[in-house]
Amino acid sequence: MRCEVCGQKIRTDPIRAEIEGAKLTVCVECSKHGRIITHEEANIASKPTGSSSKPGPMKVFKKKIAARVELTQEMVEGYGSQIRKAREKLGLSHEDLGKKINEKASVLRKLETSKMAPNDMLVKKLEHVLKIKLLAPIAEEKTAPLEAPKMASRELTLGDLIQFDKKSTEEPKGRKPS
Repeated sequence: MRCEVCGQKIRTDPIRAEIEGAKLTVCVECSKHGRIITHEEANIASKPTGSSSKPGPMKVFKKKIAARVELTQEMVEGYGSQIRKAREKLGLSHEDLGKKINEKASVLRKLETSKMAPNDMLVKKLEHVLKIKLLAPIAEEKTAPLEAPKMASRELTLGDLIQFDKKSTEEPKGRKPS
């Protein structure tokens, strides 16, 4: 019997393995490239289903999962300086804090300079060790409604809503058009 991957003669017992979705009979070396299938799995997959005597391809239906994430919290302003102050207050170096929360010191330096925003897991670790709050509820921005000029004779257009800065639209004095 020959290996279905490399083509070499199989000297020991052939191994059934699933490599990139295909179930193959392979040698020991090629079995390392996939998942070894047990005899029970191989027998179950080869048994026919339904009234037909021929085994046909099995249909696998995957249920689509729609991820719905509702954001309720956001990073506080100046999170980098808060992290630095709390770390210094505890007398920890970047390396010491990194060991406590299992993160690299370079990541902590980037957080303190606000060059990088932490993910949710890192935020939880930092909040726990440093005993600070880095997440705050999202504050809804209150904006005043835009009041459009009221004209009784016609409907409102986009041009009515735009306010031009006359200084920037005027031609500079002293220049002549070419």
